[in-house]
Amino acid sequence: MPLDLEELIARRATERTELFERYLNTQMVRVLRTIGFDVEYVRGEGPYLYDAEDRRYLDLLSGFGVFALGRNHPGVVSTLGQVLAGGRYPSLVQLDVSLLAGLLAERLCQRMPWLDKVYFGNSGAEATEAALKFARYATGRSRIAYCAHGYHGLTYGALSVTGDPLFRDGFGPLLPGCVEVPFDDLSALEGALSGGDVAAFIVEPIQGKTVGVPGDDYLPEAARLCRRHGTVFIADEIQTGIGRTGRFVACEHWGVEPDVVLLAKSLSGGFVPISAVVMRRWIFDKVFDRMDRAVVHGSTFSKIDMAMAAGLAALHTLEEERLIERAAELGARLRTRLESRLQGEEFFGEVRGKGLMLGVKFVAPSSLKLKAAYSLVEQARRGLFCQLVLIPLFRDHRILAQVSGPEESVIKLLPPLVIDDGNIDWIVNAFATVLKD
Repeated sequence: MPLDLEELIARRATERTELFERYLNTQMVRVLRTIGFDVEYVRGEGPYLYDAEDRRYLDLLSGFGVFALGRNHPGVVSTLGQVLAGGRYPSLVQLDVSLLAGLLAERLCQRMPWLDKVYFGNSGAEATEAALKFARYATGRSRIAYCAHGYHGLTYGALSVTGDPLFRDGFGPLLPGCVEVPFDDLSALEGALSGGDVAAFIVEPIQGKTVGVPGDDYLPEAARLCRRHGTVFIADEIQTGIGRTGRFVACEHWGVEPDVVLLAKSLSGGFVPISAVVMRRWIFDKVFDRMDRAVVHGSTFSKIDMAMAAGLAALHTLEEERLIERAAELGARLRTRLESRLQGEEFFGEVRGKGLMLGVKFVAPSSLKLKAAYSLVEQARRGLFCQLVLIPLFRDHRILAQVSGPEESVIKLLPPLVIDDGNIDWIVNAFATVLKD
């Protein structure tokens, strides 16, 4: 008799928090209780989450950007159903080649025609690890340059190029030979590369933690510097890619063609862990240069049929529903309306980002009374003011979003690309009401 999952969930539903607290992350349970986010969600559909009382929440967190297609997109569900039906697909033979992997790799290279080869993995951090290994081997160099406040994952190689002390402190020593440079600072990057010993420069085109957008000349000039100094240019598009910013990959906004592009998160529509390292042929061929090196780097589940099929379905949906164009149009509309509605509010600074990856930045108010209160809040903990905005957004307006990080007072918005004009009204009205309060 097969497991009746729905019966199991119904029977044990009241133990959800107790089980997580006992066997998983106790501190996460404490955080959710403290800020009032301990809601029992029972289903997700499109851009919405629903709780046990069938109240609807607008999800602007999207699983940290995973659900670009919304939750449980029926097109991807249908494709995965075909894979599961009857168990007909001979997945993970290992001593064989996968048709679905070849088809998905083909689609990715068609989207980025300056790139030729693909390595599949299971997560963004794994993609980062592979890219660092490949760059080191292909160049024969050991040093890696990365940006302050950047984020590339929490495994040791990825953590070594993540510029946030919160994640790094206490886990050292990290990978040797990694050098941090300020984001959007070309002179610092040139100084780091000038020694001719840097294998790779890894950068997010738009920084995920702060929604930091570089100046128009930064990425094109960074790519030029990398070419001049023989350094592999790695664009981490794990959060910005797959249409999020209104282009397939964010580098397209600046006309940049990186040597390596990292993809993950929304590549499978949120159903199956997947990542892809898409690169120039010369890098791949340097690593896999002989038959005895055909298995020199790999991952057991990297080309599992469920992930490959989900990736194909996600890309098909992206094109069929014109979600990249939709992200550009709705993102511009949301940004314009937020700026118009919030202009003049004392705490409002700016809205930044591209497409449907936006950050609402808050600043110290000008009036003396509010300035003193704001200062006390920020002295208690940097970025705490944003929590004072997020909590009523969630409690009173049922909008789920996140603080971008402690460096700046920024609330990050990563809505699914399937939101509509009604959702934009919901967001704008909620922010305006909370700031006035």
